[in-house]
Amino acid sequence: MTREEKSQVIEALTTQLTDGSIIYLADISGLNALETSNLRRACFKANIKLAVVKNTLLEKAMKKSDKDFGELPTTLKGNTSLMFSETGNAPAKLIKEFRKKSKKPLLKGAYVEEAIYIGDDQLDALVNIKSKEELIGDVITLLQSPAKNVVSALQSGGNKLSGILKTLSEK
Repeated sequence: MTREEKSQVIEALTTQLTDGSIIYLADISGLNALETSNLRRACFKANIKLAVVKNTLLEKAMKKSDKDFGELPTTLKGNTSLMFSETGNAPAKLIKEFRKKSKKPLLKGAYVEEAIYIGDDQLDALVNIKSKEELIGDVITLLQSPAKNVVSALQSGGNKLSGILKTLSEK
C-alpha cells in the first residue's frame, strides 16, 4: 500500500469516525470464509456496516478525528473489524446472536454516544442499552399512564354510582 493510498484510507476512516456516533471494535479472526460471509450478511440485514481495517491506520484516524476515544486505541491489537450502526445496541445484539453458533466475534470495545466500553465483558451492558425509539416509547407510556388512570377511575366511578342508585331504587 503506497503512502497516498494509506492517506486516503485514513481520511475515509476519519470521516466515518466523525460522522458515526456508534462504533464497535471486534475481533473476527478465526472465522472461516462461510462464517465471515454469514456475519457480513447478518450485518447487512441489521443495517450495520462492517469493515476490516489496519490497526495503525485506524489509530491515526482516531487521533485525527474530533472525538475523544479514551482507551479504545489501546485495544487495537491483532485483527480488528469496525462496525458502524445507527442503533446503539444493534451490533451488540448481532454479536451475541452470532456467538450462539461460533466463539467469535469478540468485542474489543465500543464507542456509543460518547460513552466508551472496553472489553468483551461489556457485551451484556451494550445489549441492554435502549435505542432512541425505545426511550421515546417509554416516555410516551409514562406520560399516558396518569391520563389512563383518571379515565378508568371516572368510568368505574360511574358504574359504581349507577349500581348504587339501581340498588336503592329496587328497595
